[in-house]
Amino acid sequence: MAKKLMKGNEAIGEAAIRAGCLNYFAYPITPQSEVAEYLSRRLPEVGGVFLQGESEIAVSYMLFGAAASGARVFTSSSSPGISLMGEGMSYIAGAQLPVVFVNIVRGGPGLGGILPAQSDYFQATKGGGHGDYHLLVLAPQGVQEAVDLMIDAFPLAEKYTNPVLVIGDGMIGQMMEPVEFPDPETIPPPLPRPWATTGLKNRHQNLIRSLFLNPDELEYNNQHIRAKCDAMERDEVRYESYRTDGRMDILIAAYGTMARICKTAVDMLREDGVKAGLVRPITLYPFPMREVHEAATMAGEVLVVELSTGQMVEDVDHAVRGACDVHFFGKTGGNIPPPEDVAAEARRVLGARTGRRAGRKG
Repeated sequence: MAKKLMKGNEAIGEAAIRAGCLNYFAYPITPQSEVAEYLSRRLPEVGGVFLQGESEIAVSYMLFGAAASGARVFTSSSSPGISLMGEGMSYIAGAQLPVVFVNIVRGGPGLGGILPAQSDYFQATKGGGHGDYHLLVLAPQGVQEAVDLMIDAFPLAEKYTNPVLVIGDGMIGQMMEPVEFPDPETIPPPLPRPWATTGLKNRHQNLIRSLFLNPDELEYNNQHIRAKCDAMERDEVRYESYRTDGRMDILIAAYGTMARICKTAVDMLREDGVKAGLVRPITLYPFPMREVHEAATMAGEVLVVELSTGQMVEDVDHAVRGACDVHFFGKTGGNIPPPEDVAAEARRVLGARTGRRAGRKG
């Protein structure tokens, strides 16, 4: 199929339609408001439903109701909007319903600013709301991958009857890149929904809830959700390795748009004779623990690069498990380090290691 130049936010909306999702409920917030703007025009053309809620909290329960009735449904928002959806997100997870959320992250905490950030990593990977559950979290590095992961997100949500979060930043939302949409025949149709509240016609009564006053019933529900998370950790890990063949002086770990910048930094370091490589988690949950550990065993140092004060660094450190030292380099407030700064930090880390070794010999 021919490629089309599209802004990231608009491509995300179109990808959802191509995935068979014709129901979108949202509340506007920059830097992702173009998703809603695009779908407000596009969904009526394909017989879909666009509905702007009175708040993000209201939207989260619209999602609950639509998913409970068996519809493919999604929303998009940005950082503080996702926070407001946290309660409904937890209810959706507790009721075991398939909903896709998109977070185009802005800087925080608080209202922060609209420029790109990766400061919602903890929010995304450690739950999203209260209680014992995980979101399955997909992190694209560009507009084409955002399209691909959006199309994957709906069958994944249905496979696990669990919320899926696609997380990007203002750079992905606002930049334009050529994208290609898959042929409709290659997109899996919705899975059967025998649990949905579609009316009592030749089936038993369905009750969708997240309230379990009996402690044994609540524990059973929680353990069932935990078993689904175990299956995600076993079957859904996605990652990319870049120039990690053989021994490395330094391994860089980064995700999303920051990983694209780090690839250029790796190339610059290689040109200067520094054996550098990159590992990029595509699923932030489940995190590629084994894959990061294996890459770290081939490196002298690990450098985690994020648009935050250091959040993914905790998972990387846990994955590395002492195989080598883990360092962090981050920028916040919408400041984006160029590849030259990442390469300079890598050289500084390697220089400090050389100094430590010289000190020990002395």
